[in-house]
Amino acid sequence: MKRILLLSDTHSYIDDRILDYAKDADEVWHCGDFGNMKVIEELEKIKPIRGVYGNIDEAKIRTIFPEVLSFKCEDIDVLMIHIGGYPERYSALAKQEIAEKKPKLFISGHSHILKAMYDKRNSLLHLNPGACGKVGWHKVRTMMRFTIFKDEIKDLEVIELGSK
Repeated sequence: MKRILLLSDTHSYIDDRILDYAKDADEVWHCGDFGNMKVIEELEKIKPIRGVYGNIDEAKIRTIFPEVLSFKCEDIDVLMIHIGGYPERYSALAKQEIAEKKPKLFISGHSHILKAMYDKRNSLLHLNPGACGKVGWHKVRTMMRFTIFKDEIKDLEVIELGSK
């Protein structure tokens, strides 16, 4: 069983509330737009991070994290892309990667819009945790957490961190 904290679009912002939630997770997954190395360093002090770079991330971050990340967590195939879209509106890259890899869980960020949607056509769950940073047009900072147990994604929660 793995407890996952899912976040995106920190845009160089990290605070104690985010870090406290990270302490309760087994892994932190970040969907890009870290903003700077400080975000990565603070999270890595607490838990392992999996992630992808975002469109605002500098070259150093792009050497640490890939554009597309495909991996297995427990018995779930996971695909993560920062600019991935969502069901019926996937980016060209996401469409190609989903067709090739056939994940059960597809995660994206970028939009700052929190979404949890089941994609019947591709038989996958799509998650976008919104944005937990203070830059962007969103009004409420958000993250998600959930549990993966064998081949099940369970206990999905939306975490609201308050106004930006």
